[in-house]
Amino acid sequence: MSDELPVCVHKSQPVLICPEKPTPKCSLYLSNIDNLDFLRYHYELLCVYRKSTPIEDLKSSLSKILFHYYPLAGRVRNCADDEDRLEVDCNGKGALLVEGFMDFTVDEFLKDSTWLNTAWKDKLLFKVEAQSDIPPLMIQVTYLSCGGMLMCITIYHCMADGVGGSKFLHDWAYIHANPNMDLPVPPIHNREMLKPRNPLQVPLDHPEFTDITQDFDIPTYLQSQTLAPSCLTITQSHIQHLKNSCEPSLECTTFEALASHVWHCYIKALNLPSSLKIKLFIPTIMKTSIEPNLPKGYYGNGFVLACVETTVEKLVTAKTNHIVELIQNAKRRVRSNDYVRSVIDIIEEKKVQPVMSTTLVISDWRMLGFHELDFGEGKPLHMSQLASEAWCVFVPSISDNNTAKVLVSVPKNILHKFEYYMMNDFI
Repeated sequence: MSDELPVCVHKSQPVLICPEKPTPKCSLYLSNIDNLDFLRYHYELLCVYRKSTPIEDLKSSLSKILFHYYPLAGRVRNCADDEDRLEVDCNGKGALLVEGFMDFTVDEFLKDSTWLNTAWKDKLLFKVEAQSDIPPLMIQVTYLSCGGMLMCITIYHCMADGVGGSKFLHDWAYIHANPNMDLPVPPIHNREMLKPRNPLQVPLDHPEFTDITQDFDIPTYLQSQTLAPSCLTITQSHIQHLKNSCEPSLECTTFEALASHVWHCYIKALNLPSSLKIKLFIPTIMKTSIEPNLPKGYYGNGFVLACVETTVEKLVTAKTNHIVELIQNAKRRVRSNDYVRSVIDIIEEKKVQPVMSTTLVISDWRMLGFHELDFGEGKPLHMSQLASEAWCVFVPSISDNNTAKVLVSVPKNILHKFEYYMMNDFI
């Protein structure tokens, strides 16, 4: 499929953008949550703009914001005294910025979901060949023949979650518009407020770390399949229909109603063994659950995983209100200081990792503000990941605040079935 897409020409060599002024040279501790294996990758964000911002202006403002966010100009490395742990070498080497050009228009890119083609990753994300010394922040700005631009930003997840990434990008946009102003809320680099207790205390159960011995492994199955991305727009009427199936006995949020529906349709379309035990992970913000609360400027990973457990048979035969109730109970369970501290301590004590073998992860990006990023020429016409192969992501529909987009990858041979269930199979 990549042959059908336009060629992206890199007009110059990639450049490293360093902080505009000297910054501290030090090692930055990363928390036990930052260090989880499943966060050791770059997540990407794609913003499509009708009008472009000059590359030299972006370079200048990026250099200014990296002075404030100097760890993002450093490099992630293994700790000298513990090879299994990561830390940040704040060395000021810089973030990677790449400039590209394509003979293509914004309208062509967005027409008929052309942007969903997975081959775009090879064109809009510069591939770093090195196995080490990879910048935690990499940006490719691709200018289009119509005068628009595509901005693809990747951030190493162990350094910032979605909330933290959004804060960084909004602060960059603020500095771009106000180069001589201080940031309204300065970033907090210190992660030691999430250090384990002494002595360690693990008084609670943590199903997200509990392995289940079964004959079937979902990730292995998915790796054996050709995956196809799906992006469905869920209208307000769809969402209200889901909520109505819960109320009045059970009030629920849009996220809870939509997550229950997506999980049900996803598992039903996969047609897995009925006795298989399955899990749903929901990253749940814990910044105000922990005591003391994490400060507003904290941009590290500030979530824990709410875990819902059931079997395939129970899920595909359940009504929406029952699935919603499972989700609500899981979220409620993790929203306490005791739980968050217990998570940090069990990772320290047992070196455990979240068990992904029978799990779907659903992450909600609708309220993170990525769709409002303005670098001087207006907000994006479109915002999403390029294609989510690992997690299911809910993103806002820029044209209608009352709708949501569901982005997930499924085996190609069940794509139509999954999408049919999503749009028609309301339970």
